[in-house]
Amino acid sequence: MSQTQPKTGHGIPWPPLIYLAAIVIGIVLGLLYPLPWIGDLLGDILFAAGWVAVLAVVALWFTAIRAMIRAKTTLNPTGVPDHLLTSGPFAVTRNPIYLANTLLLIGLAFITGNAWLLPLAFIAAFITQKLVVEREEKVLAMKFGKKYRDYSKTVRRWI
Repeated sequence: MSQTQPKTGHGIPWPPLIYLAAIVIGIVLGLLYPLPWIGDLLGDILFAAGWVAVLAVVALWFTAIRAMIRAKTTLNPTGVPDHLLTSGPFAVTRNPIYLANTLLLIGLAFITGNAWLLPLAFIAAFITQKLVVEREEKVLAMKFGKKYRDYSKTVRRWI
């Protein structure tokens, strides 16, 4: 392992901004160009599923952030982590907070009936992967070496 610190790149915490922008764009598009939504029983089922998704989001956020705080590693997406987390939600997905953010948009789409939020959830996830996740993975591989490479072989990036 190299003794030099990995470079962190830019200082803008992109993930929350990306997902917030997706929500705002979805609301604006929903107001200006509303798309048809499924009604009746299926609409009620999707509404309930949306609330289940939002509860899952809260659980993912809480458990991931708690694990990061307990490990005394950075919560800053542009920072260099002090520890490689591989347990808890990190045993299921390498990016539980970004996954939760994506699930939040899907849940909000189901709750509000705003179909624009569905494609925007996947667009936000793609942009997050390109701007943030791929850079984070390089930093983790540089800092933790074989331990990170082994982890990334057994735990998927998203789900």
